[in-house]
Amino acid sequence: MAAGYLKHLAGEKIDVRSAGSIPADAINPVAVLAMQEVGIDIASEQPKLLTADAVQESDVVITMGCGDACPFFPGKRYEDWELTDPAGQGIEAVRLIRDEIKRRVETLISSL
Repeated sequence: MAAGYLKHLAGEKIDVRSAGSIPADAINPVAVLAMQEVGIDIASEQPKLLTADAVQESDVVITMGCGDACPFFPGKRYEDWELTDPAGQGIEAVRLIRDEIKRRVETLISSL
């Protein structure tokens, strides 16, 4: 959801990568639905493993609770966003998570 918002709100100004330390087999269908409600289509995205190369090539790394499982390189800007995991949540809960992610993405964009 964060990558979807970042791509939507920043357009071509920011190169967005999305990956996880333990990626799911598929995108959460409830997250897809919640994003469709705000006009953002993430249905074609596929979960990817976060690699050291991807982190090394990035200027800013946003994590969501991966802790020591995430590669770390000195000199990078890191932010860890503590958010409720939308996995297994109903649409009402995922909407709240989606809206919090939007607020954080907007703040991130304004800081870049």
